[in-house]
Amino acid sequence: MADKITTQKNKPLVMKFGGTSVGSAEAIIQAVDIISSHHAQYRQLVVVTSAMSGSTNLLLTCANDAAEGNWKDYTQAISAVESKHMDTIAALPLSDSARQVLRTEVEAIIKQLQNYCASIETMGEVTPRGLDAIASLGERMNVRQISALLNEAGHPSRAVEADRLIVTDAAFQNAHPLREATMQRTRTMIEPLLASGVIPVVTGFIGATEKGITTTLGRGGSDYSASILGDCLDAQAVWTWTDVNGVMTADPRIVADARVIERLSFDEVSEMAYFGAKVLHPKTMRPLIESNIPLWVKNTFNPSHPGTCISNESSQRVGKITCVTAIRDVCLITVRGKGMLGVPGVAARTFYAVAKRNASVLMISQSSSEQSICFVIPSVDKAEVVASLEEELAYELERGDIDTVHATPDVVIVTGIGAGMRNTPGVSARIFSAVGAKNINIIAIAQGSSEYSISLVVDKKDADMTVRHIHTEVIINGQK
Repeated sequence: MADKITTQKNKPLVMKFGGTSVGSAEAIIQAVDIISSHHAQYRQLVVVTSAMSGSTNLLLTCANDAAEGNWKDYTQAISAVESKHMDTIAALPLSDSARQVLRTEVEAIIKQLQNYCASIETMGEVTPRGLDAIASLGERMNVRQISALLNEAGHPSRAVEADRLIVTDAAFQNAHPLREATMQRTRTMIEPLLASGVIPVVTGFIGATEKGITTTLGRGGSDYSASILGDCLDAQAVWTWTDVNGVMTADPRIVADARVIERLSFDEVSEMAYFGAKVLHPKTMRPLIESNIPLWVKNTFNPSHPGTCISNESSQRVGKITCVTAIRDVCLITVRGKGMLGVPGVAARTFYAVAKRNASVLMISQSSSEQSICFVIPSVDKAEVVASLEEELAYELERGDIDTVHATPDVVIVTGIGAGMRNTPGVSARIFSAVGAKNINIIAIAQGSSEYSISLVVDKKDADMTVRHIHTEVIINGQK
């Protein structure tokens, strides 16, 4: 056991800070305090950071305004980006010389932004590659701010741009990392820094192609960066610092007595992310699952709280659900007709028609009589999907084999999730009982073969009540 503990302590710890956790001078100071307080215990620390909150949106505004030729608007947006960072630098507790060096570095990045926008204005358009180059600048500025403050606090640090570490394909704005090349570069560059006691502060969200062209990793990019580096460095754990105490049993804006979940399995978190919970994106989990590296979600502004541990082990809540989530802005599409009974290929053609419009299918339900198929898609895709279905199934509609292709707008998918549901009778009954007690109409039902979740489609007006009552009757009362 002692050897195992020693081995773990010799492994790096990766800490990732989200945008709100480093969104102001005060937040950056708090983040650096957290890093400093753990540096003595975890000698090999790697820090991954997002841009300051709001910075990426401002940068993308610069690019889009430049593409539209709005010189006044994009120069104002550039000024806003510059002011945000210069005001932060002025408020950080740095020596005059360190402050001046940091100012010079950030001014050089602002100059890059100005040059990018001028080029975009000349071209009259911005490409995905151009958007990635501009979106990466927020992280590039922030690593320098955090690293400068760590150095000032007596913790040797170096700002590292992840396009020197994370090698990706050329799918701009949603790039896929190439594991072997990334592992080789990461170990070559980061391990010597760790061995010499230096804390690398790495840009989240960004990578580069093998030719060195900047890419970004898409939604959840900084969390993904942290898990990629954790995998490459065989880390003991990845800690992601945010502005909440951990993963919650429900959205606290809807459910007043939502609680922090102490422990979750990777499977549970993946289901939660898919079904609308504001947690980590499933792609963040992939490198950690493969390497069996635990992930902790902690609160930058309440660092004494233990947070949520996510690993391959579940908490064994037998017969219980872990959380309840909701996906909004969705639409239920129903394909119905007596002529569908026993006719092969109708479902395949239905989903082929959906795929042609690049619409995501979030949930599927089919009647046992095979007389109807219903599925849920984002509301924004409703018109195109219905038109595509009517075109693909025109012959069956004309013959009367299919009676209707119908869209039901303003619905919400409410999902109960938990490993404790698996192979446990009665959980679904308690969910339906909680909903039925409030006379809420369930429009459609689906359960995955994993048995980790059960989803109900309800009217938008009933969604919050559904979430609250499932949470109260199945999670809160179920724990008594």
